[in-house]
Amino acid sequence: MAMALSNRVRVALTGLILAFGLSACGINNVPTLEEQAKSSWSEVQNQYQRRADLIPNLVETVKGFAQQEREVLIQVTEARAKASAVKVDASTITDPEKFRQFQEAQNQLSGALGRLLVTVERYPELKSNANFLALQSQLEGTENRIAVARRDYIETVRAYNTELRTIPGRWIAAILYPQAKPMETFAAVAGSDRPPAVKF
Repeated sequence: MAMALSNRVRVALTGLILAFGLSACGINNVPTLEEQAKSSWSEVQNQYQRRADLIPNLVETVKGFAQQEREVLIQVTEARAKASAVKVDASTITDPEKFRQFQEAQNQLSGALGRLLVTVERYPELKSNANFLALQSQLEGTENRIAVARRDYIETVRAYNTELRTIPGRWIAAILYPQAKPMETFAAVAGSDRPPAVKF
């Protein structure tokens, strides 16, 4: 009886030591880093949604002052509709084509917003309108939040992808998490490496 109890204690202790050793070797790194990256991705989506929610009010405010800029207003509205139409879910970050579509739609919206804000420069009465100034400030703040959220997402994806490609994370993922795939990250917009032309 004492011998059986002693063997059970040894087996239990061995099990505890193995469990501790496995947890210390990073067995949970892959799912932990994956969840951090997904959380960062959610924040990116949240900030893009915030921007999309501001656009209708911005367009309406500009429309009241600059009706003749109809083409620019239509471009912004269409770009927002396209960006909102891109279906985004958790699989987007592991699907290069879906991720490319999402990024392309957001880049088109950014470009249309940029053209709208350049157009506004021609309307001093609009630039001094309290509603427009408030919306412009919120939009600028949101663009900053988008940049921070993207930066944080890129960093968490870097850590996750590194874990999947290095040892022992590569082995652990192959054995315990075979469904784990590398995640996509944002790429710079074509031409962003060139400084903008300044004309006076």
